[in-house]
Amino acid sequence: MEEKTQEMLEDRAARKAVLVSIYPQGGEGECLASLAELARLLDTAGGQMAGMLTQMRPAVDSRFGIGSGKIRELSDICKNTGAQLVVFDFELTPSQIRAIEDEMETEVSVIDRSILILDIFASRASSAEGRLQVELAQLKYTAPRLMGKGKDLSRLGGGIGTRGPGESKLEIDRRRLKTRILHLEEELRRVEKNRGIIRSARERTGICKCAIVGYTNAGKSTLMNALTGAGIFAEDKLFATLDPTTRQFVLPGGTKILLTDTVGFIRNLPHHLIQAFKSTLEEAAWADLLLVVCDASDEDFAKQLAVTGNLLEELGAAGKPTLFVFNKCDRIHDDGRMAEMRQIAKDSGGEFVFVSAQAGVGLDTLSQKIEQLAGRGKKEMCLLLPAGAGDKLGELYDVGENVQVEYRENGIFVTLLGDKRLQGRFAKYRVDTEV
Repeated sequence: MEEKTQEMLEDRAARKAVLVSIYPQGGEGECLASLAELARLLDTAGGQMAGMLTQMRPAVDSRFGIGSGKIRELSDICKNTGAQLVVFDFELTPSQIRAIEDEMETEVSVIDRSILILDIFASRASSAEGRLQVELAQLKYTAPRLMGKGKDLSRLGGGIGTRGPGESKLEIDRRRLKTRILHLEEELRRVEKNRGIIRSARERTGICKCAIVGYTNAGKSTLMNALTGAGIFAEDKLFATLDPTTRQFVLPGGTKILLTDTVGFIRNLPHHLIQAFKSTLEEAAWADLLLVVCDASDEDFAKQLAVTGNLLEELGAAGKPTLFVFNKCDRIHDDGRMAEMRQIAKDSGGEFVFVSAQAGVGLDTLSQKIEQLAGRGKKEMCLLLPAGAGDKLGELYDVGENVQVEYRENGIFVTLLGDKRLQGRFAKYRVDTEV
């Protein structure tokens, strides 16, 4: 068993791939940027780029995705480089995958961007919900594309694009596929119900909820670790974090907030993947405050911020108080770029700060900015609680700020700073300061 596992790992590490894409007239720059990102995805999955093929054409070819002439060129590249895998930067239908594989002179597997991302998700998922989401998305999307072509591809195994979310091989035939999908959907509903209960409990506490969002590999997990010591796995790879992690963070003034690290965004993230991982991604929609982390050293930072903004809008998280965290600022020495970042933040109506999470630069300023945004909407409250309302006093200590207590003959007089939720919950105890 150990020898077989080792063989799979060696095969995965050595697997060469050719990347393929098309672009419309004038779109070559965006195409190359997307392919560069696809190459990083391949590297994250454990593959090695052996070549790249692009074609300018107005639309995807219905049979091969690319033109028939380019298919022959692709076959030659695979043959000459020894590539065993072809990764298309756009979605392919099952018939297109079979047609392309049939045209190759050598034994080659064909996958698309979605399958590659799912493969990475499968290797990163650690929570029960994450594994369920990965398996369900794989079955719904990849199973039809991995069946056929005269060889046993009806199982998800150890190679890139066929990795399973926990088991080395996942034997599911066509007859059992629908039953398995229904079972997974039911399991996910139960998990999501539990997540909803946890969210409701957080809502009742009144503690400010802050989501760390942004493009994949922007440094979100490193920032979370630097602020809270959460010990989240952080690596210079795409999608190093898949499962959300929440930790309490105490701001300089003593205010407690909840910080949640979320899965990274990426360009051309297929809609069905957004739907599959919506319960995970929507942590941003439930947050009171967003920390949008951006890799300031990346030449493509403006595009990445645009992708993040679009996905936040799709998730219903747009319009929230936002702090743009331009990370890895120690790697840039371009005043023009920093000015552009400031302008993007201002145009979006958000605050901004420059930090280096890894070097610990700017974290104090970041904490102060978070405190300012978290404090918006809080007002001074004067309450008069009944003499026996010790439980309510305890709640005020937990979620209020600057709590001052005076025991009087007619009850317990309390002054504090409270948010809108706390103001509503204790409205019947509100009094004037003169009482």
